[in-house]
Amino acid sequence: MNIASLRPGIPGELKYTRTHEWAQLMDDGTLRIGITEHAQDLLGDMVFVELPAIGRHVAAAQECAVVESVKAASDIYSPVAGEVVAINEALTSHPELVNKDPYGEGWIMRLKPGNGADLSGLLTAAAYAELIAAEAH
Repeated sequence: MNIASLRPGIPGELKYTRTHEWAQLMDDGTLRIGITEHAQDLLGDMVFVELPAIGRHVAAAQECAVVESVKAASDIYSPVAGEVVAINEALTSHPELVNKDPYGEGWIMRLKPGNGADLSGLLTAAAYAELIAAEAH
């Protein structure tokens, strides 16, 4: 049985981190990054998103943004090293987009990877589904 099928909210084409971020390789070689459906569900209704500065260089697993919900504030970590090349400015006035569409309009930033798009250290959808299942127990 494909464990990812147990979590229909986990898109198979994305890569994931153990800290609940997702990364999507774009046609131009950048990565579009956000938090997962699971993460936004745990956090609850978003009330504020602190976005990184365009041009900022981040290391893999470095804190780069913050989301605040009615329940808690949570750091967002960069899945890979690189330079922030775009941010989702819509989140400054509409943080609820993270809740409504975490894999679409709720994306947080775009990153130009430092060493190409080396996503080999990230989780597949199936591995991420297993992580969520393990955390639930």
